[in-house]
Amino acid sequence: MDMRPRSHPTYLAFVVHRVSGLLLALFLPLHFWALGTAISGEARLDGFLRWAENPLAKAAETILVILLAAHLAGGLRVLALEFLGWRSRQKDMVAASAGIALLVGLVFLLNVV
Repeated sequence: MDMRPRSHPTYLAFVVHRVSGLLLALFLPLHFWALGTAISGEARLDGFLRWAENPLAKAAETILVILLAAHLAGGLRVLALEFLGWRSRQKDMVAASAGIALLVGLVFLLNVV
């Protein structure tokens, strides 16, 4: 049994995947609240959309997209691990997952601003 130290990149990828999933789950009630404003009237939705234009909300949206991308890339890494078995290139897969997540967040940020 291969016991990797907690400083190993694959352990850090595991932690990022779990934490991003948890944070996304905590975001869901806020998302449902925002959707609720859309069905409760045009005035409430317009007020919410005006609030969403502030820089703090834009930063939170960017972080959310990075979390989504990190969780997706980490999940794909786990699927590759499940179906392909342990490879010596796990560190490369971790780096690729992190790079993809940050790239998606940057592209989103550039399109938002």
